[in-house]
Amino acid sequence: MMKTFVIFGMIVGSLAGGYAPALWGGSVFSMSSVFLAAIGGFAGIWVGYKIALKFDI
Repeated sequence: MMKTFVIFGMIVGSLAGGYAPALWGGSVFSMSSVFLAAIGGFAGIWVGYKIALKFDI
């Protein structure tokens, strides 16, 4: 079950990070989008892991 939280966090974090440059008028196909998607993915993995540990899954 922990794997589910981690993968869900990675997907949501990557999508949010990849879309973030569009909020300030940038392109979703830019290098900043790729960079922020990677950061969002790692952050999502970390948050998903912490949530799974908190619920002892």
